Amino acid sequence: MSGIAGAAAATQCSAESGPQRVALLELYTSEGCNSCPPTDRWASELPGRGFTPGRVVALAFHVDYWNYLGWPDPFSKAQHSERQRAASVRNRARVVYTPQLLLNGKDYRRGTFLDDLGDRLNAISQAPAQATIALQLHAEDERRLRVTGTAAVRDVDARRGAQFFTALYENNLSNQVTVGENRGQRLRHDFVVRELAGPFPVNPEGEARLDQRFKLGPGWKTADLQVAAFVQNEHSGNVLQALAVLYCR
Repeated sequence: MSGIAGAAAATQCSAESGPQRVALLELYTSEGCNSCPPTDRWASELPGRGFTPGRVVALAFHVDYWNYLGWPDPFSKAQHSERQRAASVRNRARVVYTPQLLLNGKDYRRGTFLDDLGDRLNAISQAPAQATIALQLHAEDERRLRVTGTAAVRDVDARRGAQFFTALYENNLSNQVTVGENRGQRLRHDFVVRELAGPFPVNPEGEARLDQRFKLGPGWKTADLQVAAFVQNEHSGNVLQALAVLYCR
């Protein structure tokens, strides 16, 4: 990642994926679910265990279907619930639930005391990436971020069903819950997806382009924002490559 000073006040950061595959870890969670906080904490601890974005890109999708219990999760979106349901249909699962982890599109069940995430990520990284991603971040002003980029899928067979996504997410969030299953608790979150854009189609030549503008909401902390991009097969859920880059000003 490199910072590039422009002639104008806006700044740009760029990043490009490497030759080895980086995994995508999706967490589906809710502040209205009393079994979610332990998994949220587990996710927050990943960087400290060496599971940095160079090995795995983590994204936390807060769903909205627990909001009826009386606590509307401020980070929840119907779009996130729809994405989880689509993954459930693709994986032939009967129900959706929280907390749920998906590793490269497949259900991942971590152990109560130990998990095999490191072994799983090592196995994924042994395979060469099936896509190359390049991202450029342009902070147009204090509240607007433009993300441009490309994805290239070299293998002809891998192009079938490949889709390109980008997500703006935030770390170091917390909230005091006053009602519902977690009432009385202050919950902390990382990797919270603020906006998900896509899919951007991959053309027959194996290329996809994005030009996305994100409007930052009130209270979003630019120092804790990051942008992720990934290429995923819509039929199998397999992630061909993932990349994350820090927001820069």
